[in-house]
Amino acid sequence: MKGTNGKVLFVDLSEKKISVQTLSETIYRDYLGGLGIASRLLFDNLEPKVDPLSEKNVLVIVPGLLVGTGLPTASKTTVTFKSPETNAFGRSVSGAYLGVALKKAGFDGIVIKGKSDKPVYLYIENSKVEIRDADYLWGKDTLETQEILRDKLGKDFRTCAIGPSGEKLLRIADIDFEERQSARAGGGAVMGSKLLKAIAVKGSGSIEYADKDLLRKAINNWNKTINGSEAQKLDMGYGSGEFYEWINKERGVFPVKNWQESFFEESFERHKGGKSPLDPYYWAPKYTEKLHPCPNCTKPCGRFFAIKEGKYAGTRVEGVEYELLYSLGGDLGIDNIEVTAKLNEICDRAGVDGISAGVTLAWAMEAYERGLLTKDDTDHIDLRFGNEEAAISAMEELVNKKGKLGALLADGVKRAAEKLGKGSEKFALEVKGLEPPAYDVRGLKGMALAEAVSVRGACHLTGGIYAPELTGAFWKMKNIDRLSSQHKGYEVKTGEDFMTVYDILGMCKFSRSLFWIEGLLDGIKAATGIDYTVGEIMNIGERVYNLDRLINVREGLSRKDDYLPYRVTHEPIKNGVSKGNYVTEEELQRMLDDYYTARGWSKEGIPTKMRLFELGLDKESEDLGAEI
Repeated sequence: MKGTNGKVLFVDLSEKKISVQTLSETIYRDYLGGLGIASRLLFDNLEPKVDPLSEKNVLVIVPGLLVGTGLPTASKTTVTFKSPETNAFGRSVSGAYLGVALKKAGFDGIVIKGKSDKPVYLYIENSKVEIRDADYLWGKDTLETQEILRDKLGKDFRTCAIGPSGEKLLRIADIDFEERQSARAGGGAVMGSKLLKAIAVKGSGSIEYADKDLLRKAINNWNKTINGSEAQKLDMGYGSGEFYEWINKERGVFPVKNWQESFFEESFERHKGGKSPLDPYYWAPKYTEKLHPCPNCTKPCGRFFAIKEGKYAGTRVEGVEYELLYSLGGDLGIDNIEVTAKLNEICDRAGVDGISAGVTLAWAMEAYERGLLTKDDTDHIDLRFGNEEAAISAMEELVNKKGKLGALLADGVKRAAEKLGKGSEKFALEVKGLEPPAYDVRGLKGMALAEAVSVRGACHLTGGIYAPELTGAFWKMKNIDRLSSQHKGYEVKTGEDFMTVYDILGMCKFSRSLFWIEGLLDGIKAATGIDYTVGEIMNIGERVYNLDRLINVREGLSRKDDYLPYRVTHEPIKNGVSKGNYVTEEELQRMLDDYYTARGWSKEGIPTKMRLFELGLDKESEDLGAEI
C-alpha cells in the first residue's frame, strides 16, 4: 500500500539478532499504521500471561500512517507493550521526531524482544541497524542521554531514552522522545527490563505516496483550516491548560487534594482579583521561553517553561501541560507554578509519568494527614497538602526509589495502597492500576464510564469523552448531559473508535474538532491511494479497539476489571458547581450493560464471536479459546 514502507524491523536483544519482515497488503489495509499496526504486532508477538518485566515482553514502536507526510499535526508515534502497571494492554503516544526518522529510514515500525546482558542502545541509520554498548549512558537522565547521543552521532539523529527510573524498573517509568513523553502505563520500565537505554534513528530516504499533487493540495487545505482558527490561537498562546479557570469555576471537575475537592477554591480565594498561578493566562506570558512543536505542527501547544530568577532559577521544562497542573499542582494542594514546574522537571529527567507520580504522591499526602503514614514512614518529610518543599523532597525519593517513602510509592498508587492497607485503598485513585487524569468523573458520568472500560486503565485519551461531556456536543452527538448516566454506552463506544482512528493515523487529538473524520479523508487518499469512507475508517478504529480488548481478555481481564475508584462511587463532590454529584455503583453497572450492548460484547465484557467475525477478527477469537 502506498504511504508505507511495508517493512518492520525486528530486534532480539537476547540473541543479538536483527531481521526485517514485510507486512502484507491486507494488514495495511485493515490496520493502516500507528496504533493499528502496533496493536496487531503486539497481539501477534506477545505470549499471554508473561511477566511484563521479563524478557518475554515485547515493545512495539510504530509511527502513525500520516506521520512524515507533511500534513499538519500528523505527528504521533505509538508504543505498545504489556503494561507493568496494569498487567494488561499498554499504550503510550507522543509527538516523536524519531517516528518521522524511522519512516524515512525505510521502516514502518520496530518490534523489540528479549533482554540484553548489558546496557545497550539501538542504532538505526537507514538500512544499517546495530545494537551498541550503552554502559557510558547508564545512570544518565533522559535529557543528558539524548544530548550525549546526538553530540556523538550527529544532530540529524532523532532519539528516545529512559532515565534512572526506567533503569530501576519503576512501573510508572516512561520513555522520553526529545522532551515529548510516551508516559502512561510503564513503557520505560519495559525498556529498562531489557537493558535498552535508548534508540537513535537517522533516515534520509523518502516514502512513496499515491498522489503527490493531492497531498500538496491537502497540506495546503489543512493549513487553511488551522491558520487563524481559535484553536490555533489558544494552543499557541496558552497551551493545553487554557481552560483551567473554566473547568474549575464553570464545571467544578478539577480534582484537588487527592480528589477531596473538585474546585481549587482555596487558590482562587487567595488570588481574588487576579489569575490563579496555575492558570496559563498568568504563567504562559511570564515563563514561556519559546514554543516547542511536534513534527509538522502548525498550532503548537508545547512550550519551554523557564525560571530565570528566585528559588527555582534554572528550572527549564517542556510544559506545563494541563494534566500536570492537576497532578503536580492542584492534586497536591499546590498552586505555585514554579513548584509544579520543578516537579515536572524532576519527573521528565528521571523518566517518570507525571500523572501517575503526582496522583500517587497525593494519595500519600492524604494517608499522612489521616495518620496512616508516620514521619518515620515518610523519611521525616512533613508530607502535607500544600507543603511545597515536602512535595519536591518526596518526588525526588519517588523517582529514585529512595528510602522508605520511595520504596512505597515507586510503582504507583494501587501497589502503594496494597502495601499500606489500613483502609487506604478507599482513597487510592486508579482503574486497572493506572492513575486517573485531570477530570473528576463524578461530574462527568460518560467520562466515568470511559475510564472504567478503557483498555489501558483510567485514561482521558482512549475515548476523549471529556470533550462531549464538558461541552454537551461532539461531532455528530448533541444534547449530552454530563450529570446523567443515561445513554452513555454508544457515546463512549463512538468516542473510542474515533480516537483510535486518530492514533492509527498519527493525528494530534487537539485537531479533532477542526477535522473530525471526514476532514482527514483527502490526506488518507493522497497517501495511500485508497478512497475510504468515514464508515470504513471508523470500522478500522473499531477493529483495532476490539483487538486491544482481546489482548486484555487473553490476560484474564473482564467485567470485574471495568471498575471505578471507591471515592468516585461512594463520596459525592464536596464543593463547586458540581457539588453533590457522584457515580453510584448501580449507575456504573447500568452504564456497563449499555456500553457492552453498544459494542456487541457479552455481559462480561467479552467481544462476541459474531462481532469479531463482522470486524474480520474471527480467527483471533478462536485463538483465545474463550466462550465468546
